[in-house]
Amino acid sequence: MAMTNPAADRLAALPLGTRVVVRYRIEGGLTDALGELTGRDEASCTVATRRGDVVVPLDAVTAAKPVPPPPPRRDPRTALHG
Repeated sequence: MAMTNPAADRLAALPLGTRVVVRYRIEGGLTDALGELTGRDEASCTVATRRGDVVVPLDAVTAAKPVPPPPPRRDPRTALHG
């Protein structure tokens, strides 16, 4: 009997374009990918992060969930001249 991965199953149920956070195993520990779910196949998913696309093997996923949109960017601070 094959073991299922609930976190990977959760990713499979989300529509492409959903903003997600995916925690996955890498050599030496765990890391996260935060961004838009842009691709998925039987073995991996792709998350478009601010640093570029991250391809995550589904068998390495330990947690995944949809997240709300990022807050709006604040206006840059201006120096006070006194």
